[in-house]
Amino acid sequence: MECWDSDCCDDDLDTYGKLAKNAENSGYYNDRLADSYSSKQKDETQTNKLRVFSNSGNRSSRGGRYNYRRSNDDSSQIEIDTSFVGSVIGPGGSKIQEFQDESGARIRVLNESDANGHTAIRLIGPAEAREKAKLLIEDFIADFSQVSIDKSSRSSDGAANNTNNKAYDVEPIDWNLLNQEFEEARKKKLAALPEIKKYFYVEHPAVAAMTKADVVQLRALMNNISVCNVDLDDDKSIPNPITTFEEAFQPYPELLEELRNQGFSSPSPIQCQAWPIIMSGLDMIGIAQTGTGKTIAFLFPALIHIIGQVTPREQRKGPSCIVLAPTRELAIQINEEAKKYSYHNIKSTCVYGGASRNEQINVVTEGVDIIIATPGRLNDLMMNHFVDVTGVTYLVLDEADCMLDLGFEPQIRNIVLDIRPDRQTIMTSATWNPDIEKLATRYLTKPIKVNVGALNLTAVHSVTQEILFADDEDERRYLLNDFVDSLTKNDKAIIFVSRKYLVDDVASDLYIRGIDCQSIHGEREQSDREQALHDLKTGAVKILVATDVASRGLDIKDITHIFNMYFPRNIEEYVHRIGRTGRAGRTGTAISIFTEENASNAEALIDILKEAHQYVPDELEAMAAKFKEQRHQKLAKDAVAGGGRHFRVRKCF
Repeated sequence: MECWDSDCCDDDLDTYGKLAKNAENSGYYNDRLADSYSSKQKDETQTNKLRVFSNSGNRSSRGGRYNYRRSNDDSSQIEIDTSFVGSVIGPGGSKIQEFQDESGARIRVLNESDANGHTAIRLIGPAEAREKAKLLIEDFIADFSQVSIDKSSRSSDGAANNTNNKAYDVEPIDWNLLNQEFEEARKKKLAALPEIKKYFYVEHPAVAAMTKADVVQLRALMNNISVCNVDLDDDKSIPNPITTFEEAFQPYPELLEELRNQGFSSPSPIQCQAWPIIMSGLDMIGIAQTGTGKTIAFLFPALIHIIGQVTPREQRKGPSCIVLAPTRELAIQINEEAKKYSYHNIKSTCVYGGASRNEQINVVTEGVDIIIATPGRLNDLMMNHFVDVTGVTYLVLDEADCMLDLGFEPQIRNIVLDIRPDRQTIMTSATWNPDIEKLATRYLTKPIKVNVGALNLTAVHSVTQEILFADDEDERRYLLNDFVDSLTKNDKAIIFVSRKYLVDDVASDLYIRGIDCQSIHGEREQSDREQALHDLKTGAVKILVATDVASRGLDIKDITHIFNMYFPRNIEEYVHRIGRTGRAGRTGTAISIFTEENASNAEALIDILKEAHQYVPDELEAMAAKFKEQRHQKLAKDAVAGGGRHFRVRKCF
């Protein structure tokens, strides 16, 4: 999988690369599957002792137990008794991973067994590695079954083996039975878990007294909030919004004191509606742009939820709350926000790729209440049994749209599989599309969707957007230098580029000109990345040169300018980039260089500009019209050709 500039969350993807080989065989379900295989094997070997297979072709296998076919390329295939499949896979894929590491071959267990009760295993790699993997599997099964093989039978040819060895019929896998056993085991496991408490909301009299007209008017004033039940057959009532911190947290004076200490004056629109919903124990989807207070919206109810559980904290297994974020920077940002509040000494930690794994293991094994993590690293720690998530009762999927874009859905699925299904789940996203809707359907239970602003993609209105045009690289560099020269001593800026090498190139040019700056991209050490952000926050430097790794998770409130030296490849990243300025009630300016190469985004950019009441240059309108006409011509040409290549295209209106 390749993300924008190939460095977004790269360490987490690297961490997961090795684990992904066994993703199909991991988690609670496949542990049950392996147990079922093993149990079935033990029962059958009591009667039959050893499964003997007839060979394909004239090649004899060791003791006649395997059906071995060698192909002309770099893969070959063996067949084993289906009753041994669970043992070969091992818990969570551990045994098959051991075979791969020792032999150097890749090993794939094919899904279906044949009518004779044989399951195929494909070996991929050099001939020597495949042969070694075959021998390892044979020896393992021979030792596992504890059956002595007559050496004289090995010396006979394949035909003799086929004649003399008795073949036993093996029933195919009953997947329905396995699924039923899994469901029964899951229900027993859930029944054994301690009681979970989710409802902590005490509605303030002033909020309860609101009429329907009052609620509609208030939501309209709060940046046009819209609220609805996601499920069509769900008609539960939706809590009224609050307007003050006291209305939300009157029964929790310690939290109110924490808010006062942080200098907050009033809740943001997303907080006004989210807090009553979440503290009522309901699952929620929050759709809002960055910088709108989503972190506090799910963090404060999490603190109340953790303290309010029936089981004492010291008796719980693992963390009570998991927050998943797509990037290291965003995970760190959430953890920094969590550490600002000392509510009942709740402990939080952050785990992500690129930092010391051993240090993170030491922290999580000592015991924490909240783990804020990137999916790759948390999945790694779970599969190696350093983190137990069976006690998690509060789950947050932050910036879910970005996690999907980066391909983290398999890791999310593995993580959620081990968390109790009656948990409370909160999901945030900047957009609402079919993919996000599917994710919500899979992991949330009868959620309420809270949307701040328009349902379609929009930019924050506190940012002034300017579009510049460049014909070549020299003109692009001239516009950059002109922008840098225009900055005052009170300005802070992020310069976004498209590739890692461009970050180093632009930063070097600025250094040569005597301009102090910092840089950040995926190949920099985590300590260097953190230092770069620290220097920008403290004002040690006024300019940060970055790839899209900095487009999310940076909450530096005094950034005044965003300069898109290279326009992002999709309009969603453009919205996230310019959202780094104009935060916390401030205003900002976003300047973007647009070229013919970006014409596919022209129409969407025009919509963003118009919605935010920004100036739309005539040249941008012309680019959009030209691209639209070219696309129509291409589609017409393909239609005339008939049966040619088909393209998925954005609908043009």
